[in-house]
Amino acid sequence: MPRRDDIEAAFRSAVVFEPGGRRTLRTVDFVRELKKVNWDFSLKDANAWIEASVCTFKDISPTEGEERLFMLYNPNGGL
Repeated sequence: MPRRDDIEAAFRSAVVFEPGGRRTLRTVDFVRELKKVNWDFSLKDANAWIEASVCTFKDISPTEGEERLFMLYNPNGGL
């Protein structure tokens, strides 16, 4: 049975630490991590959750669509 706390854990697991120090998150990676903890989000649902629940990541997607790329822009902030 999925738990709400698992959503935040899946989000944290999907964050990628790049060599230059930048932290990014792809919606497809977030959805993949959610499936591991029994949550079945669509890309649209995942984007909506990120936009509503996380204020420290901004959309830097190079293209339009539901497969989006987010970047941490306030490393001193949190979820």
